[in-house]
Amino acid sequence: MLQRKKIDVDVVKDILHLVLQARPADAFVQSIAKQYDERGSLSKKQLEGLHGKASRIASVPPAKLATLEAIIKKKLTRERSAATTIATPLFRKDEEAGALIDAVLAKAPQHKRVLFLKAKYDNNEPLTATEQTELKKFAQLLTK
Repeated sequence: MLQRKKIDVDVVKDILHLVLQARPADAFVQSIAKQYDERGSLSKKQLEGLHGKASRIASVPPAKLATLEAIIKKKLTRERSAATTIATPLFRKDEEAGALIDAVLAKAPQHKRVLFLKAKYDNNEPLTATEQTELKKFAQLLTK
């Protein structure tokens, strides 16, 4: 259990007591009062909810409401980041390489090296520069 500093003026506690006196059956105020007693603090959303409830009660002094508002403004606002757009794929198939592979396999369907390159191409793995030059060489030799 956290130990709070002893503070002479506790505006949040004062407002909680005033709201509990005005509306003793309010479950929200009861729960945040219990949490405030246990933990010694409230989240920004809880403080905003308390401010909303307290502003509707005439017995709460406007100076305490203004102080609570200042406490709320002092708290950090956590904002969720905007929904990310779908990223472009990391790898784009090289259409020229696909056409060369198809052309070579049309002439020599059992060419082992080209079959290996086709498997690599179909698995969306990038072909290295040497593999692309090999592929161009095979296509050039078979189209003669």
